Amino acid sequence: MRMKAKLTSKEYFVPFVLITSLFFLWGFARAILDVLNKHFQNELHISITQSSLIQVTTYLGYFLMAIPAGLFINRYGYRRGVVFGLLLFGMGALLFIPGAEAGTFYAFLGALFIIGCGLTFLETAANPYVTELGPKPTSTSRLNFSQSFNGLGCLFATFAVGQFLFSGKQEGGGSVAVPYTILGILVLVIALVFARVNLPEIKHDDGGDEKAKYGREPLLKIWHHRTFVYGLMALLAYEVAEISINSYFINFVTGQGWMSDRTASLVLTCALAFFMVGRFIGSWIMRRVLPELMLMICGIGCVVCIMLVLMNVGRLSLYALLGNYLFEAIMFPTIFSLAVRNLGSLTKSASSILMMTPVGGCGFLLMGLVADCTNLVVPFMIPLLGYVIVALFGFGLVNSSDKER
Repeated sequence: MRMKAKLTSKEYFVPFVLITSLFFLWGFARAILDVLNKHFQNELHISITQSSLIQVTTYLGYFLMAIPAGLFINRYGYRRGVVFGLLLFGMGALLFIPGAEAGTFYAFLGALFIIGCGLTFLETAANPYVTELGPKPTSTSRLNFSQSFNGLGCLFATFAVGQFLFSGKQEGGGSVAVPYTILGILVLVIALVFARVNLPEIKHDDGGDEKAKYGREPLLKIWHHRTFVYGLMALLAYEVAEISINSYFINFVTGQGWMSDRTASLVLTCALAFFMVGRFIGSWIMRRVLPELMLMICGIGCVVCIMLVLMNVGRLSLYALLGNYLFEAIMFPTIFSLAVRNLGSLTKSASSILMMTPVGGCGFLLMGLVADCTNLVVPFMIPLLGYVIVALFGFGLVNSSDKER
C-alpha cells in the first residue's frame, strides 16, 4: 500500500482537462470499427476475414505513422501534434461522404487509413503528456483516469452507431456516412480550439530535450531501457487481445445464437460500460496500490475469464467474456505509463514506438481466419496468449520491486 497523492496540480489542471477530452474522441473512433465489421458483413455480403480489413487498414496507419508522429512531436511539441492529428482525423471522417457515393468497401478503407494516421498523432501526444501533468507517483493513476473517457467514447459509439446501423431503417453502406460526417465536423471544430489554446511543454532535468528535437538518437537510446522493451511487448500482446475481442464480439454472440445483431451491439455497449467503470475504479485503487501489482492481478483475471470462454459452457461463457472487460480496463494506460516511467526527455520517442502497438488489431484477421476454418470458440486462444504475456510483465515488475526494497 502507498499514501494517496493528488492526481494533478493546479498549474496543469486546464491542460489536463483539455487533453483528457481527446480520449473520448479516439475511443469513439476505434469502437465504431467493431460495429462496422458486422454492418459491412450484412450489407456487402463479405466474410469475417474480409471485414477484418477494417481493423487491418486502420491500425496499419498506427504502425506506419507512429515514428513520424514521434519525430514531429519531438520537433514541434505536444500542441501542434494534437492539432495535426485532429486535422487528419477530421479529413478522414469526412471522406466517408465520397466513400458512400462510390459504394465500394475499399473507398471506406482508404478513409479509415487516414483516420488511423490522425489517431496516431493524437495518442502519441496525449498519452505521455498526461503522465507528465502532475506528480510522478500518480502518473499511472492519472493516465487511467483520462483513459476512462476513452471508454466512455467506446460506449457511446457502440450504442448510438450500433442502434443506427442495425435499426433496419437504413439500407446500404452509404448510411455509415452520417455518423462519420457528424464526427468529422466536431473534430475539426476541436482542432480549431486546440490551435488557439496554450499547452505548456514539459521540460526535463536530463538535458536531452534539445537533442530530442533532431535526429534519431532518442529512438536508439530507448532500447537500452529494459522495462520499456518488456512494456512494448506486453502492450502489443494486450492490443492483440483487446482489439481482437472487441471486433469479434458481435460475430461471436450472434453466431452462438444468443441474440440478434442489434441486441449484440447493446450487449457490447454494456461490456464497454464495464470497461469504463473498470478504469475509473482502477485509477482510484492505484492511488493507493502499486500499479504493477494491479496489472498482475488483472492479467490473471483476464486469463481465467478467457479460459472459461474456451470451455464453451453456454451463457457462463458470455458472463466470463463480459467480466474480461472489467479486468482488462486498466491494462493499456498502466502498461504505457510503466513503460515510459523515468524516461525523461526520451518519453516522446518512447511513446511513438509504443503507439505502433495498435497494429495488434490485425490479430482480428487471424481470429477471423481461425473462425472460418474451425468454429467460433477456438479463436479465443489468441487473446488468451496475449493476457498471459501481460500477467507475466506485471509479475516481473512486482518481483523486481520486491527485490529493490
